[in-house]
Amino acid sequence: MTITLAPMEGVVDVHMRDMLTRITGFDLCVTEFVRVSQVVAPREWFLKYCPELENNSLTKSGIPVHVQLMGGEADVMADNAAFAAHELGAIGIDLNFGCPAKTVNRHMAGAALLQWPEKLYEITHGVKQAINGASPLSAKMRLGFEDKSLALENAQSLEEAGAEKLTVHARTKLEGYKAPAHWEWIARIIEVVDIPVVANGEIWTPEDAQKCREISGCNDIMIGRGAIARPSLAREIKGGEFAQWPEMLGWLKIYCEIMIGAKRPKWGEGRMKQWIKLLGRTYPEAKLMFDKIKKQRDPVVILQMVSEELGEVQNVA
Repeated sequence: MTITLAPMEGVVDVHMRDMLTRITGFDLCVTEFVRVSQVVAPREWFLKYCPELENNSLTKSGIPVHVQLMGGEADVMADNAAFAAHELGAIGIDLNFGCPAKTVNRHMAGAALLQWPEKLYEITHGVKQAINGASPLSAKMRLGFEDKSLALENAQSLEEAGAEKLTVHARTKLEGYKAPAHWEWIARIIEVVDIPVVANGEIWTPEDAQKCREISGCNDIMIGRGAIARPSLAREIKGGEFAQWPEMLGWLKIYCEIMIGAKRPKWGEGRMKQWIKLLGRTYPEAKLMFDKIKKQRDPVVILQMVSEELGEVQNVA
C-alpha cells in the first residue's frame, strides 16, 4: 500500500509537506496546483509551489514530490509539463481535473473539464506527448461535475490519453466536501480501466482507510484533510502509533519556528492558526489553544504560547 499526501491549495505547501513527511507514513506528495495559462510559467513560478525541485524533487525527509498542473488549454498544459519535466527535472507530473473552486471552474479548469471527456483526452494526450517519458504522468479527477453520469467515460478517456495512474476523489464538484464519499463508485471505475487507481475522500481515521480500501477495491489511498487534522494518520494506517498531544505540541513548535524563519509574519501567523484550528477536530487541547491565540497577531508570541504548553505537559509527564 502507498499513501499519498493530497494537493490541498492554501494548506499543503512546502512547509506542511516537510512537517507531515517528518511524522512519517507517506510515500508520495503532490504539490498544490500550478495554475498555467497562455504561456510557459517561469522557473520561479514552479519553485514557488515546488521548492523541492531544487532538492531532486524530495522533501527534507526524502519523500518524492510530484508537480500538479492545472489549466484548460491543451497546448499550454503540454508546454508547461515539458518545461517542468525536461528543464526542471520534475520526477512526476499530475493533472488536476478535480478542483471544485468556482474561480477555477469559471475559467474552464479543474473539475469543470469533467463535463467534456474529449477535453480531458486532448489535454492529457498533449501532455503525454510533450513529456515523452521524461516523467510518469498521473491525473486526479472527481466523479463528475454536477452528477456522476460521465465518471466511467472520463476515467477511460484519461487512461486512453496516456495517464499511468488515476486518483479519484469520490465526490462530484457539486458535492464539494460534503460527506459521504462514494467509494463504491471508485470500484466501478476500477472495473473499466487497467491503470492503478488511488482512492481519495473522507478518510479521517485508520478505520476509514480500511473501509475505503474494502469498498473501493483500491490498494492505495490519498489523504488530505484527514492528515492535517490527524498528522500521524498515515503512519497509523501502516501500523504506527497515534501522536498524543505532547508529541503533537513538539511538531507544532517546530512548525511555528519554520513559519517565523520564513520571514513573512502575517502569512506565518495565519498558517500557524490554520493548523491549530484544524487540529481541533482530533485534539480537544488544540481547540482550547486556538481560543487563546486566535486574536494574537504576533507569530513569535504564538510560538511562545506553544512552547509554554509543551513545557507544561512535559513537566507533568
